[in-house]
Amino acid sequence: MTKRSSLMILIADDDPDLRDILRSILEPAGFAVVEAADGAVALEAVRSQRPDLVILDFTMPGLTGPQVCEQLKEDTFLQHIPVIMLTGKSEVQDKVFGISAGADDYLVKPFEPQELLARVQMVLRRTIRDLEANPLTKLPGNVSIQRELDRRLASGRPLAVGYVDLNRFKAFNDHYGFKRGDEVIQRTAEILLEAVRAHGHPMDFVGHIGGDDFIVITAPDRADALCRAIIRAFNDTAPTFYDEADRRRGHLLHTDRKGRQITVPLLSVAIALVTNETTALTHAGQVATLWVELKAYAKQFEGSVYVKDRRQPPSR
Repeated sequence: MTKRSSLMILIADDDPDLRDILRSILEPAGFAVVEAADGAVALEAVRSQRPDLVILDFTMPGLTGPQVCEQLKEDTFLQHIPVIMLTGKSEVQDKVFGISAGADDYLVKPFEPQELLARVQMVLRRTIRDLEANPLTKLPGNVSIQRELDRRLASGRPLAVGYVDLNRFKAFNDHYGFKRGDEVIQRTAEILLEAVRAHGHPMDFVGHIGGDDFIVITAPDRADALCRAIIRAFNDTAPTFYDEADRRRGHLLHTDRKGRQITVPLLSVAIALVTNETTALTHAGQVATLWVELKAYAKQFEGSVYVKDRRQPPSR
């Protein structure tokens, strides 16, 4: 797994000369730059590469800048990515139209390089502050999670909330070090996003509570398939986190903090799934209480598992 060393910015503009100008400003400032010549390509690039910021031209062939922006802001996985709209016009209505489409800021062409950089840095700072995005996974953090959960509970619509936790992550982290542990966390985030894309809905939500704890919000009719997909993908991936000798052995020989050598099974994933199908849920405290019970129940089983109710056997 490779780690991005710098923030990535996607430039979407049908003018190659302007893209070259933007690249010449952004790359020396330490940003990685990806280009798209039209709106459709820009959407695909955002979905596949998840840049940290998107610079959209207002007028492009096919999908316009505002149309691309609207689609991004309607997608739960992408809506946190900030957008700066570029326009060649200075009329107030064009600025308003761009902001109404969901753009976080706008810039009128031609622009000064220092102004562009200032706008980019301001929008990135504001986005991190507002979303409290986890710096490791870039997923929404606790503030956004609380806001999203409160909003969905208040709607009263069918809801399924999965608390995703890794079993034996602490021992893995102690044994291999924080860098390898961070790679596990990043890959787990990717697995959750990939599973939701394949088996969920664009309005589903994935958040990073912290450490090896995540949250997935979906609907009850999608929850079982989603949990099974997460477990399959994690079980397929988990052995690759280990050195060859540990992988062949099927477990970790770890020296604990008291100097004792202990056998630690390979990492697995536990999902505590709470729904409002049979129990009315009105506030996050109820969800947290049920999570604690279900998580304790899930820990009784070896390997990856998800549980929906303590009175039922685990589903695998």
